[in-house]
Amino acid sequence: MRTEKIKLMCITGVFIAITFIFTAYLHIPSYTGYTHIGDAFIYIAACLLPLPYAAAVGAVGALLADCLTGFAIWAPASIIIKSLTVLCFSRKNEKIICLRNILALIPAWFICIFGYYIYESIITGNFIAPLAGIAGCITQCILSSIVFVTLGGALDKIKAKNYIFKSERV
Repeated sequence: MRTEKIKLMCITGVFIAITFIFTAYLHIPSYTGYTHIGDAFIYIAACLLPLPYAAAVGAVGALLADCLTGFAIWAPASIIIKSLTVLCFSRKNEKIICLRNILALIPAWFICIFGYYIYESIITGNFIAPLAGIAGCITQCILSSIVFVTLGGALDKIKAKNYIFKSERV
């Protein structure tokens, strides 16, 4: 049991690092934030890891990216939004890319787009100007979804989920 927890913590740490890299270093500035594909790795983590570990990937990966790239004002929203996003996905299927997880992209997009819109509206006191940032959020959701489906499909082909969790019932 202890080795399984250590294994989960190690996998979580790797996903936090990957999420951070693809969020902080591979992003395009847009409106008042930036557009990135780091969400794809949060989605994959949510399909592989138990809920608390997946939520940690989303919260900590996004928090580090925001704080270490000069966008710390977005950190509170990112912690909540990315933690909520993982609730949309399921790890119960044999495969990462299944109908359930593809359909999960829709509420994940909703949480991201409207979560950041509402947060920016609150911190600026303006509900009109933040509408300009929605295009960047939509682009981020679409690009992250493409990476998620592509990478998740590749991981399914090599049966990565079974390999990683061979001693644990998935």
